[in-house]
Amino acid sequence: MYTDEDLDSAVAEGIFTKEDVSHFRTQIASLKNTSAVDEENFKLLSGFNDIYVVIACLLLLISSSWALRAYSETLAVLILPLLSWGLAEFFIIKRKMALPAIILLLSFVGGVFAVGLHFFQTSEQSTLIAASALSAIATFMHWQRFRVPITVAVGGAAIIAFIISSLITIFPNLQESVTSMIFISGLLAFSYAMYWDASDLTRTSHRSDVAFWLHLISAPLIVHPVFSNLNILTGHESLYGLLTIVALYLGMTVLSIIVDRRAFMVSSLAYVLFALSSYFETFGFIDYGFAITGTIIGSALLLLSAFWHRTRVTLLNILPAVVSGYVPSTNH
Repeated sequence: MYTDEDLDSAVAEGIFTKEDVSHFRTQIASLKNTSAVDEENFKLLSGFNDIYVVIACLLLLISSSWALRAYSETLAVLILPLLSWGLAEFFIIKRKMALPAIILLLSFVGGVFAVGLHFFQTSEQSTLIAASALSAIATFMHWQRFRVPITVAVGGAAIIAFIISSLITIFPNLQESVTSMIFISGLLAFSYAMYWDASDLTRTSHRSDVAFWLHLISAPLIVHPVFSNLNILTGHESLYGLLTIVALYLGMTVLSIIVDRRAFMVSSLAYVLFALSSYFETFGFIDYGFAITGTIIGSALLLLSAFWHRTRVTLLNILPAVVSGYVPSTNH
């Protein structure tokens, strides 16, 4: 399996010309009856060996931490980031494996976060501030060394946790505004994702992968505060709440089509499924609430998938020309 970056590397080495690679991509797109941009590719698996390595890494990381816990709690938490970094030196730098890179990044940052919780056991807020600050620094160091696309999104999440926990500690009255801060963080994450997307409109480099993961975390950050304020998550459904949710998700769907990012729409899908299922159960469809919801949404998503490109063309023709300069073209 060859990625767009592999093809670009071959062009840089003089193995292929840019025209050859461009014609190849056009040929593949015509065979699939869709453009490469609309496919929303991102590097995850290069083969089953990725899964094999991930299983082995997880066994080693978990078992090592578990074994050391009997001797020292400190060593048990330190071994996770240290081992994760060491394994990354081989499987990311040498082997350039995608899925192990993601898992090792998460285990490294998670280990650093655990180290923060272990060494800074003061008040709850102070501990969270220290742990999130260490995690943010750790993701920056990891990015400088390994350049794994998901690192930017993970680092963004750590920075958000650090800022919100710091503000609450300094200004305790802001505790009531946590949902608003999360919502604003989601908007900022989406804006940052668009910054990365706009720098690679053909979606052929790692910058597109960075944007993918940022879109993936931005949607829940935007949707969760809305659901929380409507008391949907506590089981208090209402017709007003349902209509608000549907309107919000339709808006996110339209935005997803315009920017050509299914990840933005799909990452908030669990919230909508939960809300609609709960609403149906409230009105007597206890046994079939989820089934009815799944049928409706599943059918709508499949229909949208079939007409995704055509819908994008229609929407971009309506929008001002300045918008098209920041989103992928429909002419690929």
